[in-house]
Amino acid sequence: MDLKNLTIKKFHEGLMGKKFSAKEAAETFFSSIKKEDEKYGAYLRLTEELALSQALSVDKKIDGGEKVGALAGVPLAVKDVILIKDEIVSGASKILSEYKAGYDATVIKNLKEENSMFLGYTNCDEFAMGASTENSGIQITKNPHDTSRVPGGSSGGSAAAVAADLTVAALGSDTGGSIREPASFCGVVGLKPTYGSVSRFGLMAMASSLDQIGCLTKTVEDAVILFQAIAGRDEFDATSEEHDWSDVMDFDAERAKGLTVGLPEEYFVEGLDAQVEKGLDEALGRFKKLGIKFKKVSLPHTSLGVSCYYIIMPAEVSSNLARLDGIRYSRIIKDDAIEALLDIYKKQKGEGFGEEVRRRIMLGTFVLSHGYYDAYYAQAQKVRRLICRDFEKAFDSGVDAMLTPVYPTPAFKIGEKASDPLEMYLGDIFTIPTSLAGLPGLSAPVKDYKVGSGELPIGFQLIGKKFREQDILGLGRLYETSS
Repeated sequence: MDLKNLTIKKFHEGLMGKKFSAKEAAETFFSSIKKEDEKYGAYLRLTEELALSQALSVDKKIDGGEKVGALAGVPLAVKDVILIKDEIVSGASKILSEYKAGYDATVIKNLKEENSMFLGYTNCDEFAMGASTENSGIQITKNPHDTSRVPGGSSGGSAAAVAADLTVAALGSDTGGSIREPASFCGVVGLKPTYGSVSRFGLMAMASSLDQIGCLTKTVEDAVILFQAIAGRDEFDATSEEHDWSDVMDFDAERAKGLTVGLPEEYFVEGLDAQVEKGLDEALGRFKKLGIKFKKVSLPHTSLGVSCYYIIMPAEVSSNLARLDGIRYSRIIKDDAIEALLDIYKKQKGEGFGEEVRRRIMLGTFVLSHGYYDAYYAQAQKVRRLICRDFEKAFDSGVDAMLTPVYPTPAFKIGEKASDPLEMYLGDIFTIPTSLAGLPGLSAPVKDYKVGSGELPIGFQLIGKKFREQDILGLGRLYETSS
């Protein structure tokens, strides 16, 4: 069975055409992962028993003449922050190394109903805090296009697994760019849906007003299929909203060509890497040949996005991770001599959390503390509203979507930015505003990248209006299918 470039659509056609069974697919993928993933470190744990049982169930349905959907038997990888019942899920952290999920996340429940197959958990920055997957508490993941470079983060393991053909597609989560950036670095498609379009129930919370589960796939078409399966209102997530996403499956090239795309002047500035500029020029040129109209727009508060984000996000991190106290969930400290509660807290968190997680907890606790809340957190929330208004005004000016860079550079070397957290944070300048505004964002690879050419993959970002995934996915598919 050839795993190379196997998409959801191709897998479904092969399965229904009896070219292979779901069981054979599962066994082939596990064999490939065990042989190849040592080079990349994309996976943390495999869920072989679960996957094989799911595969056998699909084969039984097909043999019995039962109709199955496009995701039936499709091998998926899951970022290590999304709960699968009875499986260990650690957030790539030592502090939860023994935690076994007691229930399925809503997205997992939805995909189980679609008869999907879960191969295992992929590596990420610890509790999704990072942009390189170097901050994992377990291992470093490498970029399949150049193993000396990072795959991006925090969903780096998911992006690397898709790029290395070690899964058909994967789930990730995006708080400030954690799906879009690794998608760009690894040359795959990454979709961060509108905030509230996909349930966060069963997602380990990092920053609850920003986190969103999304997809990493090989094609925009696959992103459409996976997104439609996981989107929807959920009674267990009060921030999720009711909406009809049936239109995302309808690809109308002529409708897509009629959309007007904005080019934010604040995003096309000096400092972009030459290869990124080249990639963006190629994408723009191809869209223009397809008849897409472009219009310059302004998002004047863009420069404040990173500062705003790195106040709001750590504050929510500080709040959310307080629950990992060594009393609830699992405890990694087994010293029976410890009696005082404070000692448990200190040792559990001191030894369980990595450096980046501790840094963000401390920063968040500081900005929420008495005397600093109004000076920092309250002001950041006001700036967030200004950023939201920038997008509203730009969209009201007659544009349907926006095209921007994803990251200022291609994938950087492992260790290159590890000693300078601020430089790492500043790299999120093009993805953070979208998250602060709760808008959908799509990272798609530039088409002129050629494997083996020595060039690194480059992605471009399409930003849409709230709940208008159809627009950015339609534009992405138009670009993807162009010759």
